[in-house]
Amino acid sequence: MALILNLETATTNCSVSIAKDGKLLAVKEHNTPSYSHAEQLHVFVQEVLKEASLTMTDLDAVAVSKGPGSYTGLRIGVSAAKGLCFALNVPMISIPTLSNMVEQAKDSEMDYIIPVLDARRMEVYSAIFDNSLSQVRQTRAEIIDHNSFQEYISKGKVLLLGSGAEKCKEQLVYDNVSFDITLVPSAREMGCLSFAKFKEKDFEDVAYFEPYYLKDFILQGKK
Repeated sequence: MALILNLETATTNCSVSIAKDGKLLAVKEHNTPSYSHAEQLHVFVQEVLKEASLTMTDLDAVAVSKGPGSYTGLRIGVSAAKGLCFALNVPMISIPTLSNMVEQAKDSEMDYIIPVLDARRMEVYSAIFDNSLSQVRQTRAEIIDHNSFQEYISKGKVLLLGSGAEKCKEQLVYDNVSFDITLVPSAREMGCLSFAKFKEKDFEDVAYFEPYYLKDFILQGKK
Protein backbone atom coordinates (compact mmCIF):
# COMPACT_ATOMS: atom_id res chain seq x y z
CA MET A 1 0.00 0.00 0.00
CA ALA A 2 1.21 3.53 -0.79
CA LEU A 3 -0.27 6.78 0.47
CA ILE A 4 1.09 9.61 -1.66
CA LEU A 5 0.61 13.35 -1.26
CA ASN A 6 0.49 15.11 -4.65
CA LEU A 7 1.30 18.80 -5.15
CA GLU A 8 0.51 20.70 -8.36
CA THR A 9 1.61 24.35 -8.47
CA ALA A 10 3.03 24.76 -11.97
CA THR A 11 0.28 27.14 -13.15
CA THR A 12 -2.47 29.31 -11.66
CA ASN A 13 -4.09 26.23 -10.10
CA CYS A 14 -2.92 25.48 -6.56
CA SER A 15 -3.89 21.83 -6.20
CA VAL A 16 -3.24 19.15 -3.57
CA SER A 17 -4.45 15.56 -3.41
CA ILE A 18 -3.90 12.35 -1.50
CA ALA A 19 -4.12 9.00 -3.26
CA LYS A 20 -3.93 5.45 -1.99
CA ASP A 21 -2.40 3.03 -4.49
CA GLY A 22 -3.23 5.51 -7.23
CA LYS A 23 -6.87 6.04 -6.21
CA LEU A 24 -7.96 9.51 -5.17
CA LEU A 25 -8.92 9.94 -1.50
CA ALA A 26 -9.16 13.72 -1.21
CA VAL A 27 -8.39 16.82 -3.24
CA LYS A 28 -8.36 20.56 -2.61
CA GLU A 29 -7.62 23.16 -5.24
CA HIS A 30 -8.17 26.76 -6.21
CA ASN A 31 -7.45 28.29 -9.59
CA THR A 32 -6.81 32.03 -9.57
CA PRO A 33 -4.68 34.34 -11.75
CA SER A 34 -3.30 35.94 -8.57
CA TYR A 35 -1.12 32.88 -7.81
CA SER A 36 -2.06 32.37 -4.15
CA HIS A 37 0.10 29.24 -3.82
CA ALA A 38 2.32 30.56 -1.04
CA GLU A 39 -0.72 31.24 1.16
CA GLN A 40 -2.82 28.22 0.24
CA LEU A 41 -0.54 25.24 -0.39
CA HIS A 42 0.17 24.17 3.19
CA VAL A 43 -3.43 24.91 4.21
CA PHE A 44 -4.63 22.60 1.44
CA VAL A 45 -2.20 19.89 2.60
CA GLN A 46 -3.71 19.96 6.07
CA GLU A 47 -7.25 19.97 4.68
CA VAL A 48 -6.80 16.91 2.46
CA LEU A 49 -5.11 15.01 5.28
CA LYS A 50 -8.05 15.80 7.54
CA GLU A 51 -10.59 14.81 4.87
CA ALA A 52 -8.82 11.49 4.34
CA SER A 53 -8.52 10.93 8.12
CA LEU A 54 -4.73 10.76 7.85
CA THR A 55 -1.72 12.44 9.42
CA MET A 56 1.62 13.44 7.96
CA THR A 57 3.28 10.35 9.38
CA ASP A 58 0.94 8.13 7.34
CA LEU A 59 2.46 9.33 4.07
CA ASP A 60 4.75 7.04 2.08
CA ALA A 61 5.89 9.63 -0.48
CA VAL A 62 5.36 13.15 -1.75
CA ALA A 63 4.92 13.84 -5.46
CA VAL A 64 5.30 17.23 -7.10
CA SER A 65 4.65 18.61 -10.57
CA LYS A 66 8.12 19.36 -11.91
CA GLY A 67 7.31 21.65 -14.85
CA PRO A 68 7.47 23.30 -17.22
CA GLY A 69 5.33 26.11 -15.90
CA SER A 70 5.45 29.24 -13.77
CA TYR A 71 8.88 29.85 -12.27
CA THR A 72 7.44 31.02 -8.95
CA GLY A 73 4.76 28.35 -8.83
CA LEU A 74 7.26 25.57 -9.44
CA ARG A 75 9.64 26.93 -6.79
CA ILE A 76 6.86 26.98 -4.21
CA GLY A 77 5.73 23.42 -4.97
CA VAL A 78 9.19 21.90 -5.09
CA SER A 79 10.32 23.71 -1.94
CA ALA A 80 7.27 22.43 -0.08
CA ALA A 81 7.81 18.88 -1.36
CA LYS A 82 11.47 18.92 -0.34
CA GLY A 83 10.64 20.21 3.13
CA LEU A 84 8.03 17.51 3.67
CA CYS A 85 10.29 14.75 2.38
CA PHE A 86 13.17 15.80 4.61
CA ALA A 87 10.92 16.15 7.65
CA LEU A 88 9.09 12.84 7.12
CA ASN A 89 12.04 10.91 5.67
CA VAL A 90 9.97 9.78 2.68
CA PRO A 91 10.92 9.72 -1.03
CA MET A 92 10.07 12.48 -3.49
CA ILE A 93 8.52 11.77 -6.88
CA SER A 94 8.42 14.25 -9.77
CA ILE A 95 5.66 14.29 -12.38
CA PRO A 96 6.02 16.15 -15.70
CA THR A 97 3.34 18.83 -15.80
CA LEU A 98 2.34 18.14 -19.40
CA SER A 99 1.97 14.40 -18.73
CA ASN A 100 -0.32 15.26 -15.85
CA MET A 101 -2.47 17.43 -18.13
CA VAL A 102 -2.86 14.66 -20.70
CA GLU A 103 -4.37 12.37 -18.05
CA GLN A 104 -7.43 14.61 -18.10
CA ALA A 105 -7.99 13.72 -21.76
CA LYS A 106 -7.41 9.96 -21.49
CA ASP A 107 -10.93 9.18 -22.72
CA SER A 108 -10.51 11.37 -25.77
CA GLU A 109 -11.04 9.84 -29.21
CA MET A 110 -8.38 12.07 -30.73
CA ASP A 111 -5.37 10.66 -32.54
CA TYR A 112 -3.00 13.14 -30.89
CA ILE A 113 -3.24 15.17 -27.71
CA ILE A 114 -1.05 18.24 -27.35
CA PRO A 115 -0.88 19.94 -23.95
CA VAL A 116 0.22 23.56 -24.32
CA LEU A 117 1.06 25.95 -21.51
CA ASP A 118 1.23 29.66 -22.19
CA ALA A 119 4.77 31.05 -22.02
CA ARG A 120 5.02 34.62 -23.26
CA ARG A 121 3.95 36.41 -26.42
CA MET A 122 3.29 33.66 -29.02
CA GLU A 123 5.36 31.03 -27.24
CA VAL A 124 4.12 27.89 -25.50
CA TYR A 125 5.52 24.87 -23.68
CA SER A 126 4.27 21.76 -25.45
CA ALA A 127 4.63 18.02 -25.85
CA ILE A 128 2.78 15.54 -28.05
CA PHE A 129 1.05 12.31 -27.03
CA ASP A 130 -0.77 9.68 -29.06
CA ASN A 131 -4.20 8.27 -28.20
CA SER A 132 -2.67 5.73 -25.83
CA LEU A 133 -1.12 8.67 -23.90
CA SER A 134 2.39 7.66 -24.94
CA GLN A 135 4.63 10.66 -25.50
CA VAL A 136 5.72 10.80 -29.15
CA ARG A 137 7.57 14.11 -29.11
CA GLN A 138 9.65 15.63 -26.35
CA THR A 139 8.71 18.73 -24.39
CA ARG A 140 9.89 21.99 -25.86
CA ALA A 141 9.32 25.74 -25.88
CA GLU A 142 8.19 26.92 -29.29
CA ILE A 143 6.72 29.87 -31.15
CA ILE A 144 3.23 29.21 -32.47
CA ASP A 145 2.35 30.02 -36.08
CA HIS A 146 0.15 28.47 -38.78
CA ASN A 147 2.79 25.79 -39.46
CA SER A 148 2.90 24.48 -35.90
CA PHE A 149 2.26 20.75 -35.30
CA GLN A 150 1.64 20.11 -39.02
CA GLU A 151 3.24 16.66 -38.90
CA TYR A 152 0.49 15.51 -36.54
CA ILE A 153 -2.40 17.59 -37.86
CA SER A 154 -1.85 15.99 -41.27
CA LYS A 155 -2.24 12.50 -39.78
CA GLY A 156 -5.50 12.69 -37.84
CA LYS A 157 -7.63 14.40 -35.22
CA VAL A 158 -5.75 16.62 -32.79
CA LEU A 159 -6.74 18.07 -29.42
CA LEU A 160 -4.81 21.01 -27.99
CA LEU A 161 -5.45 21.66 -24.33
CA GLY A 162 -4.27 24.10 -21.71
CA SER A 163 -3.63 27.80 -21.25
CA GLY A 164 -1.65 28.03 -24.50
CA ALA A 165 -4.48 26.64 -26.61
CA GLU A 166 -6.10 30.04 -27.08
CA LYS A 167 -3.16 31.49 -29.01
CA CYS A 168 -2.96 28.21 -30.98
CA LYS A 169 -6.65 28.54 -31.86
CA GLU A 170 -5.94 31.78 -33.69
CA GLN A 171 -3.30 30.14 -35.88
CA LEU A 172 -4.50 26.56 -36.42
CA VAL A 173 -7.86 26.75 -38.14
CA TYR A 174 -8.55 23.16 -39.25
CA ASP A 175 -11.65 20.98 -39.09
CA ASN A 176 -9.70 18.16 -37.43
CA VAL A 177 -8.20 20.31 -34.64
CA SER A 178 -10.07 20.91 -31.37
CA PHE A 179 -9.19 23.11 -28.41
CA ASP A 180 -9.77 23.11 -24.66
CA ILE A 181 -8.53 26.41 -23.27
CA THR A 182 -10.02 25.85 -19.81
CA LEU A 183 -7.98 22.82 -18.74
CA VAL A 184 -5.35 23.36 -16.04
CA PRO A 185 -2.94 20.89 -14.43
CA SER A 186 -4.50 19.33 -11.33
CA ALA A 187 -3.40 17.04 -8.52
CA ARG A 188 -6.54 14.97 -9.20
CA GLU A 189 -4.76 13.14 -11.98
CA MET A 190 -1.36 12.84 -10.32
CA GLY A 191 -2.24 9.85 -8.13
CA CYS A 192 -1.95 7.15 -10.79
CA LEU A 193 1.23 8.68 -12.22
CA SER A 194 2.96 9.02 -8.86
CA PHE A 195 1.93 5.50 -7.80
CA ALA A 196 3.41 4.05 -11.00
CA LYS A 197 6.73 5.76 -10.20
CA PHE A 198 6.51 4.66 -6.56
CA LYS A 199 6.23 1.01 -7.58
CA GLU A 200 9.31 1.40 -9.77
CA LYS A 201 11.15 3.24 -6.98
CA ASP A 202 11.66 6.09 -9.44
CA PHE A 203 12.58 8.70 -6.84
CA GLU A 204 14.39 12.03 -6.98
CA ASP A 205 17.44 13.11 -5.03
CA VAL A 206 15.74 15.51 -2.64
CA ALA A 207 18.89 17.55 -2.00
CA TYR A 208 19.71 18.24 -5.64
CA PHE A 209 16.40 18.12 -7.48
CA GLU A 210 15.43 21.26 -9.41
CA PRO A 211 12.21 22.06 -11.29
CA TYR A 212 12.16 21.67 -15.07
CA TYR A 213 11.94 25.34 -16.03
CA LEU A 214 12.74 24.67 -19.71
CA LYS A 215 13.68 28.34 -20.11
CA ASP A 216 15.76 30.69 -18.00
CA PHE A 217 13.83 32.98 -15.68
CA ILE A 218 13.77 36.56 -16.96
CA LEU A 219 13.04 39.35 -14.53
CA GLN A 220 10.84 41.95 -16.16
CA GLY A 221 11.82 45.45 -15.01
CA LYS A 222 9.48 48.40 -14.88
CA LYS A 223 9.45 50.63 -17.91
